[in-house]
Amino acid sequence: MDRNAWDDRYRDREWLWTVDANRFVVAEITGLTPGRALDLAAGEGRNAVWLAKQGWDVTAVDFSSVALGRASDLAARDGVEITTVVADLREYVPETGAFDLVVLAYLHLPPDLLRVVHGRATAALAPGGTIVIVGHDLTNIEDGYGGPQSPDVLYTPEDLVADLGQLDVVKAEKVYRPYVAEEGEFTAIDALVVARKL
Repeated sequence: MDRNAWDDRYRDREWLWTVDANRFVVAEITGLTPGRALDLAAGEGRNAVWLAKQGWDVTAVDFSSVALGRASDLAARDGVEITTVVADLREYVPETGAFDLVVLAYLHLPPDLLRVVHGRATAALAPGGTIVIVGHDLTNIEDGYGGPQSPDVLYTPEDLVADLGQLDVVKAEKVYRPYVAEEGEFTAIDALVVARKL
């Protein structure tokens, strides 16, 4: 889906996603000392704004200007500031060694493109920095609920770890997320990886 399609998708609903930060992002980052954070594929800013409320200096990157406009509105509503950058992650290169935290939540691209994004994300980490990646697991198509239905853009924790080079892997596992839809209650299956730069 291209930038214009995502802009239209965000325009069509008041909030495409919830304004609450992702539960796994919250769990893995709570307790870390705030510093500079980079939220890639930030969407409407739910994770970026939560991070700012915890004291992080946050840069939120997404290719949808509509989504980032909402992120700025959400930040203002919650009394915090975030920096937004409209950019396509297939081309965006963050500053090397500049961030204490990088978050990638539910970014789904073909493996070769995702590997490039992950490489740039790890290069953006400062020494001692943490990267948190969470997204729909490959098994979610058959055994879970929602998310992309093409295996070409899904991954496993092991796939994510393979993209991270020499980082120290703290956690790499499938995680389960309750999801309430109009047609009932379901469980989505995600892949979660947390790693640190030595």
